Amino acid sequence: MSWPKLRVHEWMFVAFFVYVAAIAPLFRTRPALHGQPYVVLAIVCVAFLIVDRLQRSRLWFGMDIARDWLPIFFIFLAFREMDYFVPREYDFFTEMSWIRWDLVFLEGLKLTRRIESLGPVIPFYLELCYLLVYTLGAYCVARLSALAGRKAINRFWTIFLLGTLGSYALFPYFPSEPPRLAFADVVPPSVPTVVRELNLYLLNRTTIHAGVFPSAHVSAAFSAAFAMFLLMPKRKDGWFLFIYAVSVAIATVYGRYHYLVDAFAGFGISLLAAALCLLYYAHDVKQKALEKA
Repeated sequence: MSWPKLRVHEWMFVAFFVYVAAIAPLFRTRPALHGQPYVVLAIVCVAFLIVDRLQRSRLWFGMDIARDWLPIFFIFLAFREMDYFVPREYDFFTEMSWIRWDLVFLEGLKLTRRIESLGPVIPFYLELCYLLVYTLGAYCVARLSALAGRKAINRFWTIFLLGTLGSYALFPYFPSEPPRLAFADVVPPSVPTVVRELNLYLLNRTTIHAGVFPSAHVSAAFSAAFAMFLLMPKRKDGWFLFIYAVSVAIATVYGRYHYLVDAFAGFGISLLAAALCLLYYAHDVKQKALEKA
C-alpha cells in the first residue's frame, strides 16, 4: 500500500486531529470529553484515504475541484470538536482581568458611543462583517479559482488553516465565557439590528463553549487577508480583506462576542501563520516579485 498523496493543508488537518487526540488525556476533568477525539481522528484519516484512492482511480473526475472545497467541512468539524473540552465550571479569573481592557477600549475611549452615533448604520455593518466570516473560505477559494488557479488555492488553505486551527488548538487551555454571557451588563450594544439578532441566534445554537481566547474569527479574517496579499495578482483583494478583518476585530469586541485580548491574540496568531508560510514559500514569492519587476 503506497503512502497517500495528500495536499499540504490536508496533512495539516490530520496533524490537528492527532494533536487533539494526544492532548485529550490532559483534560480528564472535562465532563463531556471521553473517547471522541480518537473516533474523530479515525474518521478523518479514513476520509482522506478515500479521497486519495478516488483521486487515483477511474472515479477521479471532479475530485480536484472537490478537494479545493473539502477544507470547509473539516474546519467545521475541527471547530465542533473543541466543544468536548467544555469545563465543568468557569472560575472567571481570567475574564475578570480581560474585562478591564474592554472597559478602557469601549467606555474610556468612547468607542461604543462613536459606533452608535449614526444609529444602526455602523452596528449593522459590523454585525454583518462578523456574520460573513463563516463564508470567508468559500469567497477566497472562488476568487482564487477564477484568477489564480489551484496552486494558489492550496497555498491559501495552508495560510488560512495555520491561523484558524492555531486558534482552535489553544481553546482547551483557556476555558472562558464570552463577555456577552459573563458580563452581560458591561457596555452592551444598545442599538438593535436584525443582523445582530441573527448572529445571536446562530451562536446560541451552533457555537462551542470551550473558550473564546483567542478569537478564531479574527485570526481567520486576517489570515485570509494575508493569504490574498500573497497569492492574488493584484493587491486590491488583500487590502479589501484587510479592511474587512479590522472590521471583524472591532465587531467581535463591540458586539461582546470576544474580549479585546482575544482579538489581539487572534491577530497575533494570523501574523505568525503568515510569517511562517512566507518563509515556507520564500522561493516562489521571490520569483513572483522578480517577474513583476
